[in-house]
Amino acid sequence: MSSNKNAKAYWRENIRYVLILLSIWFLVSYGAGIIFKDALNSIRIGGFKLGFWFAQQGSMYVFVILIFIYVRLMNKLDKKYGYDK
Repeated sequence: MSSNKNAKAYWRENIRYVLILLSIWFLVSYGAGIIFKDALNSIRIGGFKLGFWFAQQGSMYVFVILIFIYVRLMNKLDKKYGYDK
């Protein structure tokens, strides 16, 4: 019964991480690229407006960074629940 509780707690925490990271990605890709585009376009990076940059490049960079964050979080979670063997 204890392993069943550990498995449920593990997946509950895993799903929480996934939802948080997907929310961040959504805010960056949809929010910065579309909703807040006009406000961000007043700032320039490398000659390009920041809203355009987030829509074209930034959301991909953030997605790759979030993948590495997820891997790190999952490694910690695996060690916490003993699934790292």
